Amino acid sequence: MATQKMLKFVTLPKETPEKRPPTLRNQDFHEIYREFAAEKAAEQAGRCSQCGVPYCQSHCPLHNNIPDWLRLTAEGRLEEAYELSQATNTFPEICGRICPQDRLCEGNCVIEQSGHGTVTIGSVEKYITDTAWENGWVKPIKPAVERAESVAIIGAGPGGLAAADVLRRRGYQVTVYDRYDRAGGLMTYGIPGFKLEKPVVMQRIEQLELGGVQFVLNCAVGSDISFDAIRGQHDAVLIATGVYKSRDIEAPGVGAQGVVRALDYLTASNRKSFGDEVPEFDSGELNAQGKRVVVIGGGDTAMDCVRTAIRQGATSVKCLYRRDRANMPGSQREVQNAEEEGVEFVWLSAPKGFTAGEAVEGVMVQKMRLGQPDASGRQSPELIEGADYIEPADLVVQALGFEPEEIPTLWGVPDLAVTRWGTIKADFRTHATSLPGVYAAGDIVRGASLVVWAIRDGREAAEAIMGYLAQTGAVAAE
Repeated sequence: MATQKMLKFVTLPKETPEKRPPTLRNQDFHEIYREFAAEKAAEQAGRCSQCGVPYCQSHCPLHNNIPDWLRLTAEGRLEEAYELSQATNTFPEICGRICPQDRLCEGNCVIEQSGHGTVTIGSVEKYITDTAWENGWVKPIKPAVERAESVAIIGAGPGGLAAADVLRRRGYQVTVYDRYDRAGGLMTYGIPGFKLEKPVVMQRIEQLELGGVQFVLNCAVGSDISFDAIRGQHDAVLIATGVYKSRDIEAPGVGAQGVVRALDYLTASNRKSFGDEVPEFDSGELNAQGKRVVVIGGGDTAMDCVRTAIRQGATSVKCLYRRDRANMPGSQREVQNAEEEGVEFVWLSAPKGFTAGEAVEGVMVQKMRLGQPDASGRQSPELIEGADYIEPADLVVQALGFEPEEIPTLWGVPDLAVTRWGTIKADFRTHATSLPGVYAAGDIVRGASLVVWAIRDGREAAEAIMGYLAQTGAVAAE
């Protein structure tokens, strides 16, 4: 039972990042103040103003009822707070860890806007959900009624898993197909463990398995099984593959040893954390230890790469980005974390090529300035003539983002409509594609985006699929 006792507030010692031991920098209060976690959560939650216009809620893609579960937390009613948070979010403990709250809920907190520092919404969300797991409040998946209809989900990332959770709780038979040996998508292999601990992801996957979701892993659609075969075995299909095709730099020397893709680099590190054999890591090819590392890019993936390189023991880590700090797409909080850990950012810089002998030796850097805004409204970088230089490097990580694979061609389904960007064309409300009974959600529709948006899409698509199956079942009955 949730306690109704009001938690006692305590005054905790203030620590700047510089005063903290390196192993504690950039960690939230649940790590730093384990002994005081409950009090600190209540203290932060109690700062919520319960304002009449909760911008935190409206700027959350899932529209989580943030003010009310903060109030319950402040009152010590943690189980009720958890129940409320998970009512709209399939994976609150994951969002609490990796959502860019500074761009979403916390960045739009009324207290933050008034200059008094935001309520640490993400840390409170993480704390109450971790507490729910520890106390057995997370309910297993037990459908009240089993249904005969079967749904295939292609892709075991956040969108696919969120849809699987919704569908299975309503009694539908769900099979998830994924090309990798573990479910979770980028949550498992793309996001570093210091941001999202892998047991946190695995416990949700285990919950789905115990609840009756079937996982078919190491299964690549188009080679190990055809898309038509999947459609033939199921009553509806959800495509939630994400986008995994890396954008590569087109420049002289890009093929040199030591110039690697971000996803390959992060996957190797994450596999190592699982205890897997990773020859490319052990050989040093995908390991930053003792190396001068240059990461190219300014998004969240680039931040994951630079912070991973620091933890692997790189001698130096620099991040090149062609715009300035104000115009970078990644989280400003992540940039601050990286700087505190020793990463050097080289703004207004872009790679022109790479110098190499047997392996990469340096990045040919051309300096930029910001000119007129482009079509998106951001200022376009312009080359400064004669300002080139060479940045020494032993390992260069390309973190320029991801694009969709050519799914209609790879899967042999030319009738599956795509946009001019290669993403699957789907209705923005129902997520229905051009093929009857086939839906799509997450990054494969949006392009590379956030985990929280994939969760929202997966939940919405599941509701649409249930409506479709109810309609087709009614027609069949007639």
